[in-house]
Amino acid sequence: MPRQAQTWLLHAVIWVLLGVLLFTQPAGRLSGRPYYLLQAALFVTSLSIFYLNSNWAVPRLLYHRRVLLYIGFVVIVVLGVVMAHRRLQTYFEASIGNFRQEVPQSYGLGPRERGPGGPQRSQSGILGWVNPAVVLSTLLVVGLGTSVAAVQRGQRESQLRQALEQEKLSTELSWLKAQINPHFFFNTLNNIYSLTLLDGERAREAIHRLSRMMRYVLYDTQHGTAQLSQEVQFLQDYIDLMQLRLTDNVQIEFTTPHPLQEAPIAPMILLTFVENAFKHGVSTLAPSRIRITVQQPTPQTLEVTVQNSVFADRPVALDENSGIGLVNTRRRLELLYPNRHTLTVTEQTPEHEYQVHLLLRLS
Repeated sequence: MPRQAQTWLLHAVIWVLLGVLLFTQPAGRLSGRPYYLLQAALFVTSLSIFYLNSNWAVPRLLYHRRVLLYIGFVVIVVLGVVMAHRRLQTYFEASIGNFRQEVPQSYGLGPRERGPGGPQRSQSGILGWVNPAVVLSTLLVVGLGTSVAAVQRGQRESQLRQALEQEKLSTELSWLKAQINPHFFFNTLNNIYSLTLLDGERAREAIHRLSRMMRYVLYDTQHGTAQLSQEVQFLQDYIDLMQLRLTDNVQIEFTTPHPLQEAPIAPMILLTFVENAFKHGVSTLAPSRIRITVQQPTPQTLEVTVQNSVFADRPVALDENSGIGLVNTRRRLELLYPNRHTLTVTEQTPEHEYQVHLLLRLS
């Protein structure tokens, strides 16, 4: 339900509750039209107190820790309503010829009593003016206004926090993405530069693949998410690009789900794991292996495993000595998929490999 509709519904409920509360009070000596006029006046007064309290007294006094002033406001309001209600009731009773006693019977007045063998006695003083039902209903209106003001303040603060968190998230993600992209392209351009000295044809092919990848990054990810098929193709282009400069000593396996179920995913969220495998798992002298497996246990669940050979002279800890990419990817996962991802890093498997396992719930 839209917020404006919720607000209107809340006010309608409050009006109905006040109406039921006030128009079901005992009529006392009044009946018919005078009674309904008296209660209608009390209804309008109660609504005025409710909005005055919730929109002014609570924000200006109670929330600014002016407790004594707020208590004084409540006391003045209750006394004012009681006195005004009593005077109006007296007027209506006099107008219909029922004002026959010096202190008329009404709410708060007991029946006239006779002492044993003495004259009639009636209640007088403040008890003759105080109507308990009016006092209680006024206090209830004040309490209701205070509660509503507190709830609305909490909602506003919650919305403000959400807006600030969303703004912080967008800013931080933009910063992280700006860091990752130049990091990747810097390494790739270095590889292409080296390749131009060896094989011009393969260098041109590498430039073509790189331009396709740049198109994906610059144009296909503007909305913050991409299709899973696009992300997988992006990884495939990266792997093919990296293979252009590798020797036969490197064995690369890239497995993708068939068929692949489309789902939205944060762009380039998987690239850093693959890039790290090529950075630390390839040797020009010793045999090395990189295995990348992308699976979909369910259409909305992604499971990615990246394994690469481990060499004693190359530390590959996820958060140390691995450049800015891996640290930022962990941070992106925390921001984009809170409580929806599991990242497990094993630095030395039984097969003497470094392994990254990511289980991601896409939506």
